[in-house]
Amino acid sequence: MIDLVARLARRRIAVIGDVMLDHFLVGRVDRISPEAPVPVVRFERDEHRLGGAANVAANVAALGGDAVLVGVVGRDEAASRMREALAAHGLDARLVEDAGRPTTRKVRVVTTRNQQVARIDYELDTALSGEPLGALADAARSAGAEADAVILSDYRKGVVGPDVMAVAVDAARARRIPLLVDPKVPQPDRYRGVTVLTPNHHEAEVMAQMPIRTPDDVRTAARLLHERTGAGVVITWGEHGMWVLDPDAPNPTGEHLPASAREVADVTGAGDTVIAVLGLGLAAGLTLVESARLANLAAGLVVARFGPAAITAGELRAALDA
Repeated sequence: MIDLVARLARRRIAVIGDVMLDHFLVGRVDRISPEAPVPVVRFERDEHRLGGAANVAANVAALGGDAVLVGVVGRDEAASRMREALAAHGLDARLVEDAGRPTTRKVRVVTTRNQQVARIDYELDTALSGEPLGALADAARSAGAEADAVILSDYRKGVVGPDVMAVAVDAARARRIPLLVDPKVPQPDRYRGVTVLTPNHHEAEVMAQMPIRTPDDVRTAARLLHERTGAGVVITWGEHGMWVLDPDAPNPTGEHLPASAREVADVTGAGDTVIAVLGLGLAAGLTLVESARLANLAAGLVVARFGPAAITAGELRAALDA
């Protein structure tokens, strides 16, 4: 497994989707407001982190890969913050500017003990159209033409629509490279032509139209999603780990990977880490199950941290050595 980590380096991944800026307002709470039954947060500091597709790209880079990020920002201060953060990570960012929408930003008010008090979302989730859509499709086409794998990071903010999906599918087919999608649309048929789908178990329930409570349930849901899309399926299942259905594996019914997390501080961004590792693994020629084993371990590391974070190759190797 340690040898597999080394193979992730220098793979070029096109990450296309909803870029976000996570803004944390951190303070100390020691009393309740006399005006309303809410805590008074005494401000100490604020932090900006990459979220959504930008966090996927940051994870690719931290693991030694080359990420090309394609997304949409507004014409606002948050876009400037986003560009600064992307530059700090050394990412090749090809962002389309749309003056008609804000840069997606999530402002979280948290205590010094990492307890979230409130969240404010600045976003517009209407479908992209007109010149911004054309520019985004062109940027996605260009990024896909030079990639070893394509990742679509869909948070339903209007970026990953049918046009962008079609561009990604065409690019992957033309280069015969993997296309991975973190799906948010409940209709599985939309994802035909995708190599791997990575829903969490709530998303898998909606897409498969069935509850997931037992290992038999998750196995059935994965099989249904494969039958509807033709894709391999990795269902992330919280403390239960992952279910991996690789249609090319000797055991096509699937495999359960138990969760590796020893401590859970925050699950924010764990799915970004998972799909980044899966994309790098498939780009490097690993099987889906091998890639998922590394992704499962990386997810166990990242949930021990507060907020979206990126796992490095060195941390992954150290965890394998432990």
